[in-house]
Formats: sequence, structure tokens, C-alpha cells
Amino acid sequence: MIRKSMYTTAVTGLSLCSLFGQQSEKPNLVLFMADDCSYYDIGCYGSADSKTPRIDDFAGEGMLFTKAYQACPMSSPTRHNLMTGLWPVKTGAYPNHTMAKEGTLSIVRHLKPAGYKVALIGKSHVEPSSVFDWDLYVNTLQGGDIDFEAIDAFISECQSEDTPFCLFVMSRQPHTPWNKGNPGLFNPEKIKLPPFYVDIPETREKFCDYLAEINYMDAEFGQLLHILDQRQVRDQSAVVFLSEQGNSLPFAKWTLYESGVKSACIVRWPGVIQPNTTSDAIVEYVDIVPTFLEMAGAEAQGELDGKSFLGVLTAKETGHKQYTFSLHTTRGIYSGSEYYGIRAVADRKYRYIVNLTPDMVFQNTETEGKLFRRWKEVGENDPFAAWITHKYQHRPAIELYDIENDRYCMENIAGLPENAPIIERLDKALRQWMEVCGDEGQPTEMKATEHQFRNSPGETGEIF
Repeated sequence: MIRKSMYTTAVTGLSLCSLFGQQSEKPNLVLFMADDCSYYDIGCYGSADSKTPRIDDFAGEGMLFTKAYQACPMSSPTRHNLMTGLWPVKTGAYPNHTMAKEGTLSIVRHLKPAGYKVALIGKSHVEPSSVFDWDLYVNTLQGGDIDFEAIDAFISECQSEDTPFCLFVMSRQPHTPWNKGNPGLFNPEKIKLPPFYVDIPETREKFCDYLAEINYMDAEFGQLLHILDQRQVRDQSAVVFLSEQGNSLPFAKWTLYESGVKSACIVRWPGVIQPNTTSDAIVEYVDIVPTFLEMAGAEAQGELDGKSFLGVLTAKETGHKQYTFSLHTTRGIYSGSEYYGIRAVADRKYRYIVNLTPDMVFQNTETEGKLFRRWKEVGENDPFAAWITHKYQHRPAIELYDIENDRYCMENIAGLPENAPIIERLDKALRQWMEVCGDEGQPTEMKATEHQFRNSPGETGEIF
């Protein structure tokens, strides 16, 4: 079993060049992603309460990244970013329930010329089909389970045709309504809550329901790995586990704090990646497509914004990027503010956040729910509850956090005079990124609803 702490094992000095050279055939590429799972609620990322034995064991077989990020803390823009290797505003897929512009090249278009069959099984949330023209597409019904029979049949077919495959297995867990798994595995009185939660019995009960669904998702991931073993393709397959954005409780999903855009990322590739290793290189979801293409020896068929981190996986490199960038808009989301645009950049030590319209009140389905309203009631007599609920909905124009010492982004240090040079440097990097993306800030926010896919039933989840 892998260690519970993610910081105890460093990449060894063993050269993997000879091992990489042994992979003469094109590897199968497999990516499993959870849905609304906070990275720190997984055992191998430090949780003492969560029960994720399959993911923890998997981490012991590959490389665990401590600084993996996504570009947007909502499912639909995240998945478009992941599967195109392009920034959200570039493809138009930056609000939720969104769609990419016609002519956008997805991973399907990049891998097919290299002889790959590409499939998505599970939650989709990407459109249109002309961009994501999968060889096999099995969309799970709202809240349903992964079709493992379809996975097995797809792999079997590729084996019979001697064809390499790229398979996306997209869980719907632990997205709300948190009704799967066994909450009885967790004691609400003993679990440790993040410091930005109002610690009342209702919060603890809901958090146990959430942990139960993470355990359920862990079993799904284990079933996928079992199929790879049974089909005897384990050693020919590079497998990636991602946790997606944080859960839907306050300060994670729908925010650009560390809890909203930082992700679990674990990669196993037998004979290439040294087992039980850890990397603190900054990598992003936008880097997955170019990494897969380099693994496959395939040429990109068009522009990519991401950068392959294969060199990190093979221990030829230790670093990857200086900055990670992200954006968020509430425009068009369920119960969201009419507009509330956020942009952010982070390096290894600091996270800088710009709130485009700080006079607006930040709203989403969570602020309309029973639990958040209960937190505000508690705040009538509890100073912490009053402060934390106000902090969530009322934000200054800029925020700065020392994420080395404040990973939950609790103390905004933007107002300290000594931090002015840090803000100037990060603001310049952020503005340059926005310019590259064609992001005009507030005008781009106001156009968000033009980029939503209105023929999709969407996904509302549950309001607590």
C-alpha cells in the first residue's frame, strides 16, 4: 500500500531511457476521471478519512503529481480543455454546459491518423459531435454507472484488430446528489473537515455522504484496472487518473482557489514510469493531449496550447511550467450571478486572483442551498461562520495567497505593501495569457451564454 502522505517519495535518479526504448509498440492510452472530487480527499493525497485503496495502490505503481491543475472549475469547460489541448476561451468552451467552435480539433482528430481508435465511456459534457467524433461513445445516463461491459468489448475489439486505443472513462462520482456508496463507513464525529467549512452536524453528515461516493468511485477505477489486467493489456497501457475540480461545497468547485482548480493526477506506464514516484512539476489538463500524442509517436494535426510532460514522466526532466492559469464565469450556470468573471495565475508559491466585478455578489446553486443558508444562520452568533460565508460571496478586486503555507487560501495577503512586486509580476503574466487566449475580460464574460449548448439536458445535481 502506498504511503498516505504525498510528500514522502521523490523521483529517484534512476535513468529510464533504456526502459522507454523497450516500448516499440504504440501504447494504449487510458484516462479515468472522477467528477467533482477534491484532490485532498483521496488517501494518497493526504486524507486520513477517505477510503480509496485502489487509487492509493495505483499511485504506488506510477508517478503522483503534487501540482496538477485545470483551467476551469466546472465540468464542461474542463472536459473540452482536457480533450482538445486548447484554452477554453480559444475554443469558445468557457461557460458551463458549453460547446467548442466548429472546426476545433479534438484528440480524436489528432490520434486517428496514427491508427488509434478513440472512445469515451461515461459522462460526456462535450459538444458538438462534429468535433468529438468518437469511434465509440457510450454516454452514461444522468447519475448512472459506467458501462464496464462496453469497455471490455471495446478493448476486445481493438485487440482482435491489432489496433491501439485511446479510452476515456468518465465517472459521474462523486458529483451530487451523493447517494451512492456506504456512508456508514465513516464516523461523522471523527472526520476532519477543511478549515473553511462551518463545523456543524449537517456539514459532517453531508461530508460523510460525499466520502462514501468517493469510495464508490474508487471501486469503479478498480474495475477498470481489473479489465486491463484480464485483457492482458496492462503492460501496454499508459493509464492516467484525474480527480477533476473540487467538490460542490463552498470554496472548491466554481472557484479559482487551490481547492477549485488543483487536481489529483497519477500516471502509470509499466516499463517507462518508475513506480512509487512523486513529481512537483506544474502540469495542467491542457497538457494531456500533447503528452498522449508524444507517447503515441503521433503528430498534432493543428495548434495545441498544452505542452507534453513526457520528459517528466520518464525522469529526463524535473520541471515543466512556471505558471498555471485558470478562469471562471458564473454567467449561464444554475442560480449563478448574472455575471461574475474570475481570472487567476499561480506559480509554485503564490496564487493571484482577479475578480472582474467585485461589487457583484457571488452566487451559485450552493449559496441557494439549505446547508449554506444554515451556515449563514449560524453566523448570526458565530464570528467565524459570519466571516467565512461573507468571504465566499463578497470578494475584493484582487486576492493573493501564499499557497506554500496556506493551501486552502484562507488569508488574502494582497494588501501587504511588500507583496506589490509579486502582484505586478503575476498580473503581467495573467494579462499576457488572457491576450493569447483572446480573453477581453468583462466583454468575454457577457458573451458566455452564446457558447452554451442548449440542446443538452445538462446536469443540475442537488442543492444542499
